[in-house]
Amino acid sequence: MDLELIIPFEPMSSSTVPAGEDWTMQMKWDGVRIVTYYDGKETRLYNRKQNERTQHFPELLQDSYCKANSVILDGEVIALGEHGRPSFHQVMRRDALRKLDKVQMMKNVVPVYYMIFDVVYYNGRWINELPLRERMALLSEIIEPTPNIQLTTSYEDGESLYKVTEQQGMEGIVAKKLNSKYELGGKNNNWIKIKNFQDIIAVIGGVTYRNGVVNAVLLGLYDESGNLHYVGHAGTGKLTQEDWQLITQYVEKLKVEERPFINEPDRLNNSQWISPQLTVKIQYIEWPKGRSIRQPSIQAFTSVPPEECKLPQ
Repeated sequence: MDLELIIPFEPMSSSTVPAGEDWTMQMKWDGVRIVTYYDGKETRLYNRKQNERTQHFPELLQDSYCKANSVILDGEVIALGEHGRPSFHQVMRRDALRKLDKVQMMKNVVPVYYMIFDVVYYNGRWINELPLRERMALLSEIIEPTPNIQLTTSYEDGESLYKVTEQQGMEGIVAKKLNSKYELGGKNNNWIKIKNFQDIIAVIGGVTYRNGVVNAVLLGLYDESGNLHYVGHAGTGKLTQEDWQLITQYVEKLKVEERPFINEPDRLNNSQWISPQLTVKIQYIEWPKGRSIRQPSIQAFTSVPPEECKLPQ
């Protein structure tokens, strides 16, 4: 492939929805950020960490949906769960596949959809310096939606959109300034995300059992010195009984004698320490300063490396 890989532009977090004609509002999909590269000869997919995902999502490779000689598109791959809502747990069943010979089977089990929201390179020219409104207009001209590939809809009324996501139990919204550039590898408040719940990617440093089956995981995050801090435990969420059985089998080879956490967990009875190699996405309601995460809920196992799971600054 002849195109240069990029690091996607990221939104800042906010607790308030902006208003005014300078802003456009979009749904925040609970999926996986995927950048599509088409150099005129082949199409390839990469995630935000520049790890290739081309073979994971083969149904998104048909280039007939985009009228371009070459292009770089930004969007999010989602899968649907209960009540037709985007589910991070479901999309990770595809994204985290290690045995790629199972992809064809999983295409039918977990269909995925690509929600495109930006274009940064078009017909041999970088266009990330153009205002968002112009990039959105170009997208509407060059993208022909298919059952698996859609353009993300934009709205003017952010408050109403946010209330809809709140009522539907969805992740939240992203507000974007219409005159904003797409800063490669950047992050600023020209794009802001307003979420209905908080989430982190955490490392598992221990487990507890009930009747011989793992029923909860002990969670940790690393500080800048590489010390793993216990931040809470979770035993509820999206995992099925079959998932817990698989975890029980998997942790057998990760058991260690020494506690991996620098601080002492509040759950010591019946805890089994494990080598901190597994990472999970956790949703939570609140994280009081100096205390454990409140009401953590396991969403899915992830492919994020443990060393990238850091305490917030």
